[in-house]
Amino acid sequence: MTDSRALAALSHPLRRRVMDVLKVHGPATVGVLAQRTGAPVGNISHHLKVLAAADLVSEAPELAKDRREHWWRLVSPNLRWTTGDFDDDPVRQAVANAAVSLNLDRQVSLVRAFYAVREERPAWNGAAFSADKWLHLTPAELGEVEKEILAVFDRWAHRDLPEDGLPREPAFLFVYGVPAQP
Repeated sequence: MTDSRALAALSHPLRRRVMDVLKVHGPATVGVLAQRTGAPVGNISHHLKVLAAADLVSEAPELAKDRREHWWRLVSPNLRWTTGDFDDDPVRQAVANAAVSLNLDRQVSLVRAFYAVREERPAWNGAAFSADKWLHLTPAELGEVEKEILAVFDRWAHRDLPEDGLPREPAFLFVYGVPAQP
């Protein structure tokens, strides 16, 4: 993604949640999105219009049972961007920096939400994990690490689900690779 308007549209907490719901559960109506996010239908409608104007979601009229029902879907299930793509303009760079901050807040809040109620989900206590490593890398090598990690994510995201009758829940994974000092 290199359009700062789309990045700005994505950088609202409720719009990010709507995008996540569509990514995890597929196309949905405004009512379903409101139910899954806990937001009022009117708010969801407004935010869907903003996301549609940024070409992040689109209507899915073929799913509607009648003309009153409106379904929405993601334009693309994969959104990737780097702050360097926005360095050509201070305004675009400010949008990208704000998006990084909001994105990180969202990601960390999902992890914190699990740990706040983990006693209620004992089956998941041994499965949840965190990991970090300090590596000595060039920017190009960090790019290679990124490609390898994304390949693992893609392999798991696009695999055929086994027909073993086991319940599967959405699991959130995220990774950052940034230069830093201990």
